[in-house]
Amino acid sequence: MNTTTQITIGPDKTMDARAVPCSVKHGFIVRTFQELAVDDYFILLNDHNPARLRDQFDAQWPGTFTWQYLELGPENFRVKITKVKPAVSPAADVAECCGGH
Repeated sequence: MNTTTQITIGPDKTMDARAVPCSVKHGFIVRTFQELAVDDYFILLNDHNPARLRDQFDAQWPGTFTWQYLELGPENFRVKITKVKPAVSPAADVAECCGGH
């Protein structure tokens, strides 16, 4: 049985991360953000509010992104994450966890 989980970004720039474990999800989201060109974006589709991920972005890349909720639950959360300035190295280390989700 294949236990590898893949996250992909569709042609509409949506990353459906609802079925992905947090331990994999956060790393992929962070890498995707870091690889974005300035003024580019992706839409995160998640099954819970990614508020802890927002906290991580605020701590590690302050002022380099915008975070716009397009859908705010209760079952699905869509967030448009746009890179507005280069974000090379994290400003601070923050644990990668989404609070038990």
